[in-house]
Amino acid sequence: MENFLCNTKCRNLITANLAGFEKSTLNSVNLRRAAVALTIVDYRGEGGLSCLGDVPQSSAALILTRRAGGLKNHAGQWALPGGAIDPGESPVQAAFRELGEEVGLTLPAHRLLGCLDDFVTRSGFHITPVVIWGGTIERLTKNEQEVASVHRIPCMELFRRDAPVLQETEESERPILFMPVGDTCIATPTAAILYQFRQVALSGQDTRVAHFEQPFFAWS
Repeated sequence: MENFLCNTKCRNLITANLAGFEKSTLNSVNLRRAAVALTIVDYRGEGGLSCLGDVPQSSAALILTRRAGGLKNHAGQWALPGGAIDPGESPVQAAFRELGEEVGLTLPAHRLLGCLDDFVTRSGFHITPVVIWGGTIERLTKNEQEVASVHRIPCMELFRRDAPVLQETEESERPILFMPVGDTCIATPTAAILYQFRQVALSGQDTRVAHFEQPFFAWS
């Protein structure tokens, strides 16, 4: 398992891999446009999963959240910071704004590293994943109305031998993709985006994920 550290070498690797990746852009009709932020920070600080054991504090990690239980869409589910794109905003601008609103992390525009493929969800969202360099961050502050908890997931956890997990379903001919993290499992669409981040940004592979299904509970 690769131990990615939150340093210049890691930032340069991700930047180069994304620069060589031809992003798939969708022309959606009657779908709600949204953006999510895949933000690389160091593992130290609050939000580390205790079930992962002794993870080096300098490890590169991604910020994930558990959505608040009272939200209208996808309450209680694992998610990347993100949300609907406001009128006049670009997906990149929306991802940076949502990162500040949901976890209190405000970053300058030059921290943008690139984007992954657009993903259309069963619940009617057209999502653009935006990759952002956070670096060393001491503290994250959750938005109490939108976020139940904030977590830092080490990038090396995405390379577990049992990841990804593909599950057949009666509702679709396409398999559902899950990403195991610690002692839990993250479902698509977040899981598919994490898997493509692993394959493209960290491994330099041309991997597509738009065909993966989402579990039935995420269809609405």
